[in-house]
Amino acid sequence: MASRIAVVGGSGSGKSTVARLLAERHDLAYVELDALHWGPNWTPCPDDELRARVEAAIAGEAWVVDGNYTGKLGELVLERAELVVWLDLPLRVTLPRLWSRTRRRMREQTVLWGGNRENWRDVLFSRNSLFLYTLRVHLTKRRHYEERLARYEIVRLRSRRQIEHWLGR
Repeated sequence: MASRIAVVGGSGSGKSTVARLLAERHDLAYVELDALHWGPNWTPCPDDELRARVEAAIAGEAWVVDGNYTGKLGELVLERAELVVWLDLPLRVTLPRLWSRTRRRMREQTVLWGGNRENWRDVLFSRNSLFLYTLRVHLTKRRHYEERLARYEIVRLRSRRQIEHWLGR
């Protein structure tokens, strides 16, 4: 197994779950890009500061990075990764997962990155809604990933069954 792994995919695809599992199984550092990006009151980290945080987090030789942020980071993580795991699940799978996760977080008042919590207003009615974002960018991101990831060693997983099978190896 590679010792520098990037796990990418759409919202609700299972990036965090897969990345944590890989990090635990192979004794690798787990790097969650959302934790490096979000500050209090959902304030995003400035691009140059995020880049510095990520560079420091992946300076070692053994890690699993969970997240995308290519708009801010470009190819920084992918170029250092030995393996890219692309969770390419359809919307019919990711949207219900996203809904279930979000409902649970709101019900349990889960504290997220930067001390933030999800709330109904932001989740459903904000122009920054993760659901609207997911719907808006799903197909575009998929085409973009196909082109962008072609030059890397990737494992492309398109269903829960494929993910479970691959993780079971």
